[in-house]
Amino acid sequence: MALNGIEIISTGSAVPVQTATNDDFAKIVDTSDEWITTRTGMKVRHISSGEPTWYIGANAAKNAMEKGNVNPEDIDLIICTTVTPDFQTPSTACMIQREIGAKNAICFDMNAACTGFVFALDAARRYLSFPDINTALIVSAEVLSKMVDYTDRASCVLFGDAAGACVLRSADKLYSSSLSSDGTGAKLLCTRYPFNPNPLQDKEKMPEFDDLDTPHDNYLHMAGREVYKFATKALPFEVTRACERAGIKVDELSLIIPHQANVRIVETAAKNLGVSMDIMYMNLEKYGNTSSASIPVALDEAVSEGRIKKGDKIALVGFGGGLTSGAAVIEW
Repeated sequence: MALNGIEIISTGSAVPVQTATNDDFAKIVDTSDEWITTRTGMKVRHISSGEPTWYIGANAAKNAMEKGNVNPEDIDLIICTTVTPDFQTPSTACMIQREIGAKNAICFDMNAACTGFVFALDAARRYLSFPDINTALIVSAEVLSKMVDYTDRASCVLFGDAAGACVLRSADKLYSSSLSSDGTGAKLLCTRYPFNPNPLQDKEKMPEFDDLDTPHDNYLHMAGREVYKFATKALPFEVTRACERAGIKVDELSLIIPHQANVRIVETAAKNLGVSMDIMYMNLEKYGNTSSASIPVALDEAVSEGRIKKGDKIALVGFGGGLTSGAAVIEW
């Protein structure tokens, strides 16, 4: 069955009010503004002061709906991507549905780490190919401050909290994607759920299933060097393959919006892809790494700044835990 492309009707974003600068981090760990900026490109991040994931996500959704003049009752599907849900159940998507009044939407969460928005975009496009789903809402919402170890100077400075959203419908436009997963790299970037001991378990007879070899706490653990190697290869691979599937060349892209993980990663990946950094949209210095929220937040800013015009071909590309990676090439 042939699938149509998509049209992004509107975009939106939201962030917590509180911000943390590099100088703020220098007050709690042994670091400095110069050290952080030269190694990551980050200057400021937004940090939750108690705003839950669903709340920030709902605000991003409302922002996108307002810009697109979208009636909440017309939304048929809500996909929320997050690695930081407030509840194991209900889903964050259901909480967002409640807040925005999208009473006719089917809702579910998706966890593909920092690649979540691209995976959700592709999934929504497949739902939209059927006549009973006409309008979809994707919300990528993250409160990474829940899982950051603020005593670890190598990782705590990297992450921020944010949400991005878009409303989309099926359209006769160019679309292609390239998605990948590699569970053999699972331990390179992971965070555990809190463990609730079961008094009925016979601990002496309990089999050992866990081979990730990471601490049994609830902090985010990352093998930085290995993740860097993975990301700098994954980004050019996914963009190239998505362009090939679309029948276009990489140099036909007007803009590439990558996951905002680290400026050095994006610079190396751009070199490997053979493109100038001028084509890579970056807003990392204002938000830090916001996992799956980073691409839609950057997309919303690029649209607001007039960086994307009707007919432009753009690539959205992510890479992250799982390991996962993926790119979508769309026509604006």
